[in-house]
Amino acid sequence: MTRRKGELSSSCVDRDWPHQVALSVNKVTGEHYPLQEFCRELSLCPRGHSVQRDGIEYKVFCFAELAHANLFRAQFKGERFNPADRGRGTKWMQWRNQAKG
Repeated sequence: MTRRKGELSSSCVDRDWPHQVALSVNKVTGEHYPLQEFCRELSLCPRGHSVQRDGIEYKVFCFAELAHANLFRAQFKGERFNPADRGRGTKWMQWRNQAKG
């Protein structure tokens, strides 16, 4: 995977914004898009990522503070995402852990 100069690396995001919440892509578009406004005062990372599980794509939002991640998860009915559950290499987008919650 290549990245541009000055772009946050995945390891930097995982280290500095370790509290991550996954939302299915259909919750992130259209009428649900106000989530950016909701996050204005939260510790949301400027860069997120995507993963797939069971044929469903998820957008992952990363927070520096656990309380902010929990607030976001409750508001938008997201799932906790542990960066250790992300695939490796060419399977980087796979969400390996099948447990939901």
